[in-house]
This record gives sequence, C-alpha cells and structure tokens, in this order.
Amino acid sequence: MKKTVLMLITTMLLTACSSDSNPNDGLPPETQTGANTFGCLIDGKLLVPRSGNNSVVFPLWGAILWGGIPNIEDYRELEIRDYKSPKSATLLLHMKKVDSIGVGNYNIDESNGMSNIDGLDQNYLHCTIFDEKTNSFQQYVSFDNSGVLKIKYLKLNGLIISGTFNCRVRNIQNFDDIIEITKGRFDIKASTIMQTYFP
Repeated sequence: MKKTVLMLITTMLLTACSSDSNPNDGLPPETQTGANTFGCLIDGKLLVPRSGNNSVVFPLWGAILWGGIPNIEDYRELEIRDYKSPKSATLLLHMKKVDSIGVGNYNIDESNGMSNIDGLDQNYLHCTIFDEKTNSFQQYVSFDNSGVLKIKYLKLNGLIISGTFNCRVRNIQNFDDIIEITKGRFDIKASTIMQTYFP
C-alpha cells in the first residue's frame, strides 16, 4: 500500500512538472551574473529573445540594452524581439535613473508607445503582440501604477543589470482591452549583449 501511494505521488509530481502541463517552461532562471537572459509571459504566452541573424553589418538583435539620450545614465531601455516567429511579440522596458538609484522597486507608469527621447520621462513598458481575434498586431502600453519593476542587482563597472517585473498593459486603441505581463525576468550585461546570439 505504501509503495502504491508513493508511486502515485511521484507520478503526480512528474506530471505536474512536465512541459505539457507547465506554461512557464522556457522561462530562464532568475540570475544575477550578466548571463544575457530575458523571459516573460504576455497574456500567458512566452516571450524570449530570438535573433534574426548574427551579421556584423546588419544585425537583427534578439535583445539590446540602450543608454539614455543625450546622457547615457538618464535611463536604460531593454528592447526584446523575436525574429523567428511571424506572430510573436516585441517588448520595450524603459528604466529611468536606475544607474543612480540602483537596487529597489520602481513603479511602472504610463507609456505613450514611443521610446527614448520620444517616450515619457518615467518608467514604462510597451509591447506589440499578435491578436488572434483581430488577426492583426496590436500595441499594448503600460499605465500609471500598472506594475512593478524590481532591480535586484546592478553593477555599474561593466554594467550588469538584473531584475524582475510584472505589469498590466492596455491596448493603445482600446483602453478596455487589458492584458497582463507576468513572471518577467532579465539578467543583462551591457558589454556583451550585442554579441549574444539568441537561437
């Protein structure tokens, strides 16, 4: 009897951890080493960076970390693209003053759907996803107090920035259409991210 119960529990645990039943499979672990990883679930669907090529002349980066304009320390923007899925998503995370403020929690506020100097002067996030209902790509933007960005590790010498985020975003054309971005995590090293190929 004990063997039967033990086998049943083991089978249940193995089934619960299988990739068929776990939508979180494919998310990278949360690290703080500059591993150049990113992952999140947008409306339950996995987004990870996937490079289009590794060309030196015209690279199609899966992930890139931009510095502020005109001052690099004003903000950082992490841009994620999946070049291998025709109906996938892109995401941009704008992080204001992280170089000077450092580790801590940041509110994610309103996005106007733009980036760098055309974006708003605060922390924000926006993404583009393929909507099966409309058979078209739709842009979703964060709004005031719609999420939290947690910077968990920041090393300025060589710039490693690691953290997590969760956020609600709304369709830029229909504010009643709100979806969630969950289990976001990243671990980026600025000096090597542009040379990293994401398969």
